[in-house]
Amino acid sequence: MTLRSKSAGAAAAGLLALALTAVAPAASRADNVPGGAAVEEHGATHIQRQPWTFRGPFGRFDQAQLQRGFEVYKEVCSTCHSMRLVPIRSLSQAGGPGFSEEQVKALAATYTVKDGPNEAGEMFDRPGRPSDHFPSPFPNPQAARAALGASPPDLSVIAKARDVHSGFPGFVIDAFTQYQEGGPDYIHALLLGYTKEDDPNYNAVFPGHRIAMPPPLSDGVVDYADGSPKTKEQYATDVAAFLMWAAEPKLEARKSMGFAVIVYLLIFAGLLLAIKKRLWANIPH
Repeated sequence: MTLRSKSAGAAAAGLLALALTAVAPAASRADNVPGGAAVEEHGATHIQRQPWTFRGPFGRFDQAQLQRGFEVYKEVCSTCHSMRLVPIRSLSQAGGPGFSEEQVKALAATYTVKDGPNEAGEMFDRPGRPSDHFPSPFPNPQAARAALGASPPDLSVIAKARDVHSGFPGFVIDAFTQYQEGGPDYIHALLLGYTKEDDPNYNAVFPGHRIAMPPPLSDGVVDYADGSPKTKEQYATDVAAFLMWAAEPKLEARKSMGFAVIVYLLIFAGLLLAIKKRLWANIPH
């Protein structure tokens, strides 16, 4: 489980634009995005909503998809970006990718973590542990800026930091349908938004259509052990789902708790209504 050197060049700008972008507004003109990520309608680019398994009040993460998404992050995104808010041990916790503790320990050991100071007052390098957070590929923001021209942002909560605005009355409908997948929808569309082969910095979803990074994904860049298609469309879907989990690892627990609270309130309301009727039954009107 090591980083691929062949992805380093293509991802030199990494997913830098993910944290530098705002939600894509209406554009004057845009090409159709492959893979159904966005469509052109009346001259404006609209991000299509994907059929995520975790959407809705009863949605759950697809464990196999999270494992594939982690592979894409590890092979491509982590070349430039960290997830410093995400502990490595969370990969084996409930509601996540479902790696075993042995797999997590082996993965953590592939990272080199700077620790210390020791008794001599010196910092030292050691193999990573499951309790460590995902390290940055650069020792500090200045080193990243010198190498890439800008300090790549952390991807820990990028899926919650981005959204898709529906406008009126769409946002009212979204409140009732509990639409919360704007972040992964935007990431998915952005990664598939490179529609001009002769212009690697053109992106149909990015505001102004000029993006700093070249296309980070291409067919065959990551090998899937489960036989899933090795296409950039599949990669974009999987990594967007994984980044959603990274931003909200307790999503399944939150939804379960919310459902239990709703059931409790309904039962409580029913009991109050029954008590009210019983107390007032014999009182003349």
